[in-house]
Amino acid sequence: MLYVYTKVNIHEAKTQLSRLIEMVEQGEEIIIARSGHPVARLAPLERPSGLRRPGELAGKVWIADDFDETPKEIIDSFET
Repeated sequence: MLYVYTKVNIHEAKTQLSRLIEMVEQGEEIIIARSGHPVARLAPLERPSGLRRPGELAGKVWIADDFDETPKEIIDSFET
């Protein structure tokens, strides 16, 4: 797989962020460097493959009736 990327220094990344984001939206990766050494990557987000459908897990998930009841001694153990 061929990756397209641009290498910029931190100062350029700070001053040209909007332009760099537009490049990323087109599928390009941006490597941000400090003193010529790569330190970060600005890359497109991976999008979910499909749309979520409400109720898709109906009948597949079970939640206990008392799932939100926590004994006082457990709550107290977090507050000490």
